[in-house]
Amino acid sequence: MSLYERYADGLEYAAFLDRYGSDAHKSRWQATLDAVQLTAAQTELLRSFRRQMDVLCLAGAWCGDCSSQCPIFERFAQVNPLIRVRYLDRDDHAEVQEQLRINGGNRVPVLVFFSEDGYEVARYGERTLSRYRQMMRDQLGASCPTGINIGSDPLLAQVTQDWLNEFERVQYILRLSPRLRQKHND
Repeated sequence: MSLYERYADGLEYAAFLDRYGSDAHKSRWQATLDAVQLTAAQTELLRSFRRQMDVLCLAGAWCGDCSSQCPIFERFAQVNPLIRVRYLDRDDHAEVQEQLRINGGNRVPVLVFFSEDGYEVARYGERTLSRYRQMMRDQLGASCPTGINIGSDPLLAQVTQDWLNEFERVQYILRLSPRLRQKHND
């Protein structure tokens, strides 16, 4: 099974939520999307991307990690239409989940980045370094977390930057690819 072929089967953000999300799930995803505020520098960086990035996201509409991160990808795609994210439901696509396991477990969200012509460029998921740092503080400290916090939560800004760093890294891989530079005469 080619993961890029599965990308073609993926759904756009709204269609994914319409198919797999309950009203409560959609509300959580929307609250995060509303809370994602890109800085002027982040927006400028995203707008500077020149290579198409096809991104497969294995997710679950029910998943807290997905509802707190996938809207970030949608915000990026809203800024630059060359970022084309497609979503697959983890439970409906067990064969994809099997290929994208992390540390032997079924984790989401997991992203696979592709070039415009279907070559895999990178994989990244399921939580960013900033999120893991927060979890270490919460779970190894005096108290455990009580739930998902969005809105003015500085963690959302940190996680957004973590994801932007990865999208930027992939864009630079694509921009510096000798094969793609030859194709695009740049």
